[in-house]
Amino acid sequence: MTGESSTPAGAVFLSYASEDAEAAQRICEALRSAGVEVWFDRNELRGGDAWDQSIRKQIKTCALFVPVISHHTHDRKEGYFRLEWNLALDRSRLISTTQAFFVPVVIDDTREDDEEVPERIRDIHWTRLPGGVTPSVFVERVQRLLSGGTLTPGGAYPAREAIAATARSKRVLPVVAVLVILGVVAYLSIEKPWASKPLAATAAAFAPPPHSVAVLPFVNMSSEREQEYFSDGLSEELIDMLTKIPDLRVPARTSSFYFKGKSETIANIARTLGVANVLEGSVRKAGNQLRVTAQLIRADNGYHVWSETYNRELKDVFKVQDDIAGAVVSALKVKLSPQRRNSARGTTNTEAYTQYLLGRQLYHRANNTDGYQQSIDAYQKATALDPNYAAAYAGLAVAKAVMADFVGDAVKGIEAARADAETAVALSPEQPEGYSARGFLRMNWDWDWTGAQGDFEKALSLDPSSAEAQTWNTDLLATLGRLPAAIAAEKRGIELDPLRSDAWRRLAALLGATGQRAAAVQAIHRALEIQPEDMYAISHLAQLQLTEGKAAEAVETYRKVAYAGFRLPGIAMAECRLGHVNESERALAEAAVKAANEAAYQIAQGYAWCGDMDRSFQWLGRAYRQRDSALALIKWDPLVASLRGDPRYVALLRKMNLPQD
Repeated sequence: MTGESSTPAGAVFLSYASEDAEAAQRICEALRSAGVEVWFDRNELRGGDAWDQSIRKQIKTCALFVPVISHHTHDRKEGYFRLEWNLALDRSRLISTTQAFFVPVVIDDTREDDEEVPERIRDIHWTRLPGGVTPSVFVERVQRLLSGGTLTPGGAYPAREAIAATARSKRVLPVVAVLVILGVVAYLSIEKPWASKPLAATAAAFAPPPHSVAVLPFVNMSSEREQEYFSDGLSEELIDMLTKIPDLRVPARTSSFYFKGKSETIANIARTLGVANVLEGSVRKAGNQLRVTAQLIRADNGYHVWSETYNRELKDVFKVQDDIAGAVVSALKVKLSPQRRNSARGTTNTEAYTQYLLGRQLYHRANNTDGYQQSIDAYQKATALDPNYAAAYAGLAVAKAVMADFVGDAVKGIEAARADAETAVALSPEQPEGYSARGFLRMNWDWDWTGAQGDFEKALSLDPSSAEAQTWNTDLLATLGRLPAAIAAEKRGIELDPLRSDAWRRLAALLGATGQRAAAVQAIHRALEIQPEDMYAISHLAQLQLTEGKAAEAVETYRKVAYAGFRLPGIAMAECRLGHVNESERALAEAAVKAANEAAYQIAQGYAWCGDMDRSFQWLGRAYRQRDSALALIKWDPLVASLRGDPRYVALLRKMNLPQD
C-alpha cells in the first residue's frame, strides 16, 4: 500500500511507529468517517528521495500533527516516525506558542513525563486513546481545531487555543511530590489518616465515587502573567459552586491547586484526590474580551466527557461560570441544588469581582506586610466599586486582622477588621463568608468563644464543605481544651482538603499534645512532604523532637526556621534541655530584641520550658496586652505545661474567658 500523494487543505498528519499501525488505523478511520482529511502513510517500504520529499511537503502544509505515542516510540530511538517528529518540531518553532499544531495521542500507559518524547510534545496535554479506540469527543475536538481557520501561505496555521488551553508545565515531578502522592493515596484508602499502607494495596482498592470531580487551576493564557489571579479565581469560584451540589464530591482549593505547575498525569491526580473526574481548562483575558476553555475528563480512561470554549465579553464571566458548572453537573448526572448561590458571590460588577479575585490571591500568597497590604488594597477597591459586596468585606476583615497581628498592632487593627466583618454579615446574612470572618476575629482577638462557636456553626450550616470554616472551628475546639473533638474535626477537614499542609500540621500538634507521638510524627512529615518550606511545620517538627527528648536534633531543626520569633525561642528551649544555659539565655535575649511585638507568646514558651515561671508570666502578660493570637494555645500547649499549677495561670484563663477545667 502507498500513502496519499498530496495533503488536502486542513488535513491531519498521523505519525506512528510501524508496530502501532493498527491503533493508528482506528484513529484515522474515526476521523475520516467524520469528514476529516487525514494523511495516513501505510507504505511499509519507507525511505528514498521521493518519499522524503513527499513527507516534508505533507508536514509543511498539514493543519494538525498527531504523534501517536506508545512504548514502541519510547523503545525505538531510530525510525521514520522520528524523522517525521523532527520535521514537525522544526515547523512548530515558526508557530506561536499559543497556536495548536501538535495534538499528541497516547495509546497505552506511557507517562506524560517520558523523557524519550520531545519536550515540546511533552508540554502539551496528551489525549489517551487506549489501543486507538477513538471516542466522538476527540473527533469533535479535532473538528473544532480545524474549523477556526485555513492555512496561510507558507504553512503557518492560525492560533488554535483549544489545545494550548490545556497545556500544563511538564517539569519533572520532584521527589517530595512523589512522597505526597504515596502518603495521601494511603490516607484516602484507609480509615485513619495517620496510618500507612503499601501503595500497591491502595491501588487495587481505589474506587472513587462516580459523582466526584477535582477542579484543577485553569491555565492563564493571557499575555500578561499578572492576569493569573483571574484564572485562579475563576477556578476557585467553580470549586465553590460545585461543592454546593448535593452528592457531588469536590476537593477543596488547596488540594486542587497543589498540582499547579507540576507534571502529573490526570490519572494520578485523580487517584491522589480520590475523584473519578477532573475538570481543567484555560482563561484568556484581553481588555473586555474573555475566552474560557473547559474540559471534563474521566480519570480511568482519559476520555473527554465534555468540553467547550466560550468567547464572551468580560461582563459575561458569571454566566460562563454558571454554564461550566451546569455542564459538569449534567455530564455527571447529578442534580443542581435549588439553593445554589451564583458565582458572583453577591455582585454584578465585574470590575469589583476582578479586584476581589486579586485580593484573595494576594492574601493566599502573602507572607509579609507588603503582601497583606496589597491584599487589603485590592479588597478595598472591590468594596469601593460595589459597597454591597459582602464577600469582599469578609476578605477585607480577615486580611486586616492578620496584618494587624503580623505587625504586633492587633488592638488598633482589629477594630477596623471587626467593622468589616459585621458589614459582611449584615449585607448577606444568607452567605457563610461573613460569619466565618467574624468568628475568626471573635476567636483570635475578642476571646468571645461562645460568639465564635455560633458563627462557625452558622457558616458550616450554610456551607458544610467550607474547609476554611472547618479549620477555624477546629482551632476553637482546641482553644477550649476539647482536644478529642478538635482531632475529629481536623480529620474531617483533611477529608475536604487532603493536601492542605497546615491541616496536617495542626493535626500533628493536637496528636502530640494528647500523647499520640508516633501518629503526630507521621502527620508532621505529611505536612512537610506537601510544603517543605512551611516554617510552621518545621517548628512543629522541632517541637516534637524537643518533647521526645531529642534536643540535639531539635536545635538543628529550629535553626532552619527563617522567622526569628519562632527560631530563637526554639533554640533557647533546646539548648536549655542540653544544659547550655548561657546559649539559651542569649537566644531568648535576642528574641526579645528582634520579635517582642509579634512573638511575646513564643518568648513566654521559652521561659516556661526553661523553668523561669516569673519571666514567662511577664511575657504572657505582654502577649495579653497585645492581643497575641497565639495565646489561644495556652490550655493545651505542652511547652507551657509547667505553668498550669500556678494561680497566675488560672487568673489568665479567667481574663481570657476560657474554661478552667
